Amino acid sequence: MPNEALPKDIDPQSRCRLPLPEREGLDEEARKTFDSLADPAGGSLAGLQGPGGIRLHSPELSRGLRPANIRLRDPDVIDARTRELAILITAREHDCQFEWAAHEAEAKSEGVSDEVVEIVRHRRPTDGLAEPDAALITFGRELFGDHRVAPETYVRVAALFDRRTLVDLVNLMGMYAMTAASLIAFDAQLPEGTPPGLPPRER
Repeated sequence: MPNEALPKDIDPQSRCRLPLPEREGLDEEARKTFDSLADPAGGSLAGLQGPGGIRLHSPELSRGLRPANIRLRDPDVIDARTRELAILITAREHDCQFEWAAHEAEAKSEGVSDEVVEIVRHRRPTDGLAEPDAALITFGRELFGDHRVAPETYVRVAALFDRRTLVDLVNLMGMYAMTAASLIAFDAQLPEGTPPGLPPRER
């Protein structure tokens, strides 16, 4: 969406309802985060025009959350394929176009198949999928859609992950649910030229 077509309450630089954070107003540690987000090689998928830039408006929040985000994205904590699938599930269950767009290609590059991506995108049945994928998709749908996890679903995911990994995985999904809330509340727009990746959910 070109800048001239943006909604009236969207800042054309940040592409959300908040302006970009001002580097000069940040303390030294927050400036390091700013510089990392502004650097295309800094490791952020969205840079300052994303959740990292939004959180820098509350430097203490950014400082507290960033280490947890880095830890939960560490492939030694949760393998990269599982991590990215969990993020896509979370994005879909929150109908968060920005989060989906930021992670769809990353998920595919980490080995999530087109078939699995389409099942998550369209909320199709998981019949025929490998158990780890089917169990995680069902878990995420119940966690965020039903606001409860059935005992049999919990048994399925608990059989796949050790206790520490399962706790980390649930908190990864919770962190990306929080990220989705920020992106939705501040109406973060998709990068220019990026079409929406999620169809409307049937209510």
